[in-house]
Amino acid sequence: MKFIESFFIAMKSLAANRLRSSLTMLGVIIGVGSVITLMSVGRGAEASITSTIEGMGTNLVYVTSKTPGVEGLAAMQMAAYSFTLDDARAIAERVPSVVAVAPTIENYVEVATLSESTVGFVEATTPEFEKVLNYPVAEGQFISERNVTSKDMVVVLGSKVAEELLIGDNAVGQKVRINGRQFTIIGILEKKGGQMMGVSMDAIVVIPITTYQTRLFPGRTVRGQDAIQQLAVQIENTDVANIVASDITDLLTRRHNITEEGKEDFTILTQEQMLGMVQQVTGILTIVLGAIASISLVVGSIGIMNIMLVSVTERTREIGIRKAVGAKRRDILSQFLLEAAMLSLSGGAIGIIGGVLLSRLISFFSEAAGISINSAVSVDIIVLAISVSVFIGLVSGIYPAMRAARLNPIDALHYE
Repeated sequence: MKFIESFFIAMKSLAANRLRSSLTMLGVIIGVGSVITLMSVGRGAEASITSTIEGMGTNLVYVTSKTPGVEGLAAMQMAAYSFTLDDARAIAERVPSVVAVAPTIENYVEVATLSESTVGFVEATTPEFEKVLNYPVAEGQFISERNVTSKDMVVVLGSKVAEELLIGDNAVGQKVRINGRQFTIIGILEKKGGQMMGVSMDAIVVIPITTYQTRLFPGRTVRGQDAIQQLAVQIENTDVANIVASDITDLLTRRHNITEEGKEDFTILTQEQMLGMVQQVTGILTIVLGAIASISLVVGSIGIMNIMLVSVTERTREIGIRKAVGAKRRDILSQFLLEAAMLSLSGGAIGIIGGVLLSRLISFFSEAAGISINSAVSVDIIVLAISVSVFIGLVSGIYPAMRAARLNPIDALHYE
């Protein structure tokens, strides 16, 4: 039996039971649509985080406080701050290939005017932050060395914070309160876009690091000095990142009097390592989301197998007649396999369209909510979805097709 003939017979058979065929495809439609949506959103989140890290600055090495003797992310969580401004100056002056060092302390704060208030992410730092982390000023000026030395109550607002506080065009000179203390606005940052750990890159509030240490959240190292959370180190190029990391390790080990290996109170990550960690985590998350969504595909395959078994029973006499006039086992086998494949392929095609549309809707509503997750529907995801849907159809149709092909023509003709 020719393929074209089998195709039209399959189409006629499926069209004769439109409602049943539609309900059978529903499981595949939901499964394929879910896989495409979740994998697209996962990849979009990965691309967004990667873009944010790359946009934070180029050729960076991050030196972060950690709990001595503890490894992994747990070491950086709730770790006591271990750096000082002298550490930052020492790295900038003594480590070759270092361009600049921006010490930072991060925290959430309430920022308010007389009529509006919002939550901002404070970045207590020095003038080097503007260059190292790529945060140019759109209006006014960035904090200066004089502001740091004098512990001035001045602030540079991120664009999102300025918008939420309804601060107009003449922002410089206006007053805001940060955790109840009055600060003078000296600048507004350019819009940067992107997020890091769920925090908008435009929701930051930049103040002098010394002001933070003395006026907002005083903190001390174990050696009794004003503490700093982390250091962002800009280097000449990425080729020397590992050498610079080694030199910083040696310098801080001596400065912090660390005599035992593994007891360091700091950890060093290059920008490439951070990107690798993010991509690994988001990649695993995407696979897990896809695996969860694929459960619907299993349910859909069971539905196809069930309906194909029903179809074999209903068409027993038809199978007997075909065998009686010369149809071979392989003809019957291919006929039912083709019908199962068409069911799953049709469901897969509809699921792909639905998944793409749903992922676009998620991107639209997330952007409207200020989260900005741009789903990335790539060709390989679509090809995978089509391949999986056809595979499911073939696997689901094998047993019913083999059962139909093995029917005895005489028994089939006598079937009522």
